[in-house]
Amino acid sequence: MKYVLSGSLGHINKPLAQQLIAAGHQVTIISSNAERQAAITALGADAAIGSVEDTVFLSDVFAGADAVFTLIPPAHNPEHWKESIHGIGKNFAAAIKTSGVKKVVNLSSIGAHMPDGCGPVSGLHFAEQELNKLNGVDIKHLRPGFFYTNLLTAIGMIKHAGIYGNNYGAGNPIVLTHPNDIAKVAAEELLNLDFTGHSIRYVASDERTSTEITSALGAPIGKPNLPYVEFTDEQSLNGMLQAGLPKEIAVNYAEMGSAARSGEMFADYKKHPVELGATKLEDFAKDFATAYSAK
Repeated sequence: MKYVLSGSLGHINKPLAQQLIAAGHQVTIISSNAERQAAITALGADAAIGSVEDTVFLSDVFAGADAVFTLIPPAHNPEHWKESIHGIGKNFAAAIKTSGVKKVVNLSSIGAHMPDGCGPVSGLHFAEQELNKLNGVDIKHLRPGFFYTNLLTAIGMIKHAGIYGNNYGAGNPIVLTHPNDIAKVAAEELLNLDFTGHSIRYVASDERTSTEITSALGAPIGKPNLPYVEFTDEQSLNGMLQAGLPKEIAVNYAEMGSAARSGEMFADYKKHPVELGATKLEDFAKDFATAYSAK
């Protein structure tokens, strides 16, 4: 089988590619960074260096693939983040149509049922819709929760302010997912290719409140009493701006946090029974402690 993965060698793609290659399949990995080519080939995959903004490039790479894994790369400094995400979804859809690919596993996000009010995830909503316009193409949308690895951004706050805080709310359950658990589910879908039509699969590793997350992160770094501080949306936005995030990204992250606090971000997830993955919060906390010590 021939698989094409967009998203370079990130936290998901690398273990995903390793599983597909170990199963004896041909894998091509798309990256916009030519410096990644050596690492991709060392993994046993073929490298396709180009941009997801280039539909001709995507069409050529997708041609002949039995299935593709679509992943919209992180934004660096877009002027209109949601629209940018939507646009890349359009590019993927156009390339899939032109190339004749019939099976797609698409990485989306929990909260993608929301066309508005969920920050960048609302952009993923429209990317899903673009793919769903394709006729005769079977699509599985994977909707994981918050990546554990995103918690690493809290290291600076903990070191400099002695707190962990966000605008998600203290007692609201947050759905968390480890990239390895996402890669495992993606590999399962790609290896089986037994999905038909347009369907959704949620991916989660754990469900914990912000206060529980604070305790779990604080314990292994010697701060068992690390306080959690619930920010208002304005405080969250201003904090991110002061930390140097571009305004467009900060505004969207604050909006997503508000959707998490209200519970709307997780409303559709709760309608779908999910078997939690293997990596629990305390497992990740060990990696967090290692990264914390290295800073």
